Amino acid sequence: MTLGTVRDKAILLVEDNPDDEALAIRALKRNHISNEIIVAHDGVEALDYLFGTGMYADRDINLKPAVVLLDLKLPRIDGLEVLRRLREDDRTRLLPVVVLTTSSEEQDMLESYSRGCNSYIRKPVDFIQFTEAIRQLGMYWLLMNQPPPV
Repeated sequence: MTLGTVRDKAILLVEDNPDDEALAIRALKRNHISNEIIVAHDGVEALDYLFGTGMYADRDINLKPAVVLLDLKLPRIDGLEVLRRLREDDRTRLLPVVVLTTSSEEQDMLESYSRGCNSYIRKPVDFIQFTEAIRQLGMYWLLMNQPPPV
């Protein structure tokens, strides 16, 4: 089964909070990360996008984002369930997923790693710290990381 190609280094941001969404996009732009940003506002929308169902039924699912930035506290389907479903499916098993959350619960971190996240980042409250975290995240996942061959 083919894993698809990286979609011109697009980023899938899964975030339900409009303020956090705007902050993440602003931080990406401030760091000159001009990659396409696809936003899903809940777990269902994220899964629909990645698996080409629902409102994304006509999307080419072979075009994968370079990285998924996944919040945990999401409506309809939470981030941990999204992560579980991604890791269960051969088409998305190797897709890089960075949990980007305000949760400081140790159980959330343990559960995220046990379900296969590649990285767990707590959102800093301070914009300068958040911007720096996004800069480093972009540098690593979009420039330095070598994705698995397709």
